[in-house]
Amino acid sequence: MTPETRPQPIRFVLNTFYSGPQAWFFLADDNGHFRDEGLDVHFTEGTSLARAVESMTTGNFDVGYGDLNELIRMQAEGGKDTPVAVMTIHNRPPYTIAVPTDGPVRTVADLAGRRLVSHPQDAALLLFPEFCRATGLDPDSVDITISEETHVELSRQMMDGKWDGIFGFVNTINSQAIEAGIEPATALRHFTWHEHVPALYGGAVLVTRPFLAAHPQAVAGLVRAINKGLKDAIADTDAAIEAVARRNPGIDRKANRERLVGTIGLEMGHPDGLRDGLGDADDARLAGIARLICETKGYPAPPPQPHEIFRREFLPPQGERARVPAR
Repeated sequence: MTPETRPQPIRFVLNTFYSGPQAWFFLADDNGHFRDEGLDVHFTEGTSLARAVESMTTGNFDVGYGDLNELIRMQAEGGKDTPVAVMTIHNRPPYTIAVPTDGPVRTVADLAGRRLVSHPQDAALLLFPEFCRATGLDPDSVDITISEETHVELSRQMMDGKWDGIFGFVNTINSQAIEAGIEPATALRHFTWHEHVPALYGGAVLVTRPFLAAHPQAVAGLVRAINKGLKDAIADTDAAIEAVARRNPGIDRKANRERLVGTIGLEMGHPDGLRDGLGDADDARLAGIARLICETKGYPAPPPQPHEIFRREFLPPQGERARVPAR
């Protein structure tokens, strides 16, 4: 193989450990979509959707699966060497505060004075001020503890009364509640960002600016391959979970299938995606998110513009984009 035909290596940082809601990346790999585009993608497990954005400023990665809102926040704060988004995956925000259905918290206002727990740098926690701004909740009225324990353990602790609520992603909390022996459909109530702060996005494919400038064709090929992986995962969720299990044999298949199916239905279920297919971002929404973050966090600089946040020219035509089945 000559240097001209050698696959383009891509260092790709994920949001967390290998799990169900990343399955389309692994199907794109296993089904040869990356290879067909001349790409050699190497995945690294991450620690959170928000942290993945910061990880991309270290020079250790070319591509990442990170939180689009955190990217906007870092740009609004004046962060240097921030990546750019080229494909949205979550067209609705996945964030939530989960509480027991039989507990005293029945409305957002009831969160005042309660004990909540969050992982460090959880995207829901980072966007809690925006949630409070939208709902009128005083953020200082809530007692928040940071914990490194899994949502499996935190769910058990909450049901035992240690916490009144948990920050996280809807489908992550639900699936790990299942692993804890809790039935989320009956035991948990969610106060979701997609209901109260609906303009927000969630996870997106991010690319460093140096890699984008040096390898635009590779970026276009990467987006095409991920789009095909999304189609594969939506069409066959069992095969998608097997792709995850090949990389993480210890996963709970049932819980991770629930996470994947829930992610496809919720985080990818915005009407924009049903109409236009997955991957794009609306400029008006991006501008609104940037204003909201700047106003809430008190950043003095003008909000970043949509073209500084998102580059849509790498997306396949609308007719070729993955689509979530209408419900």
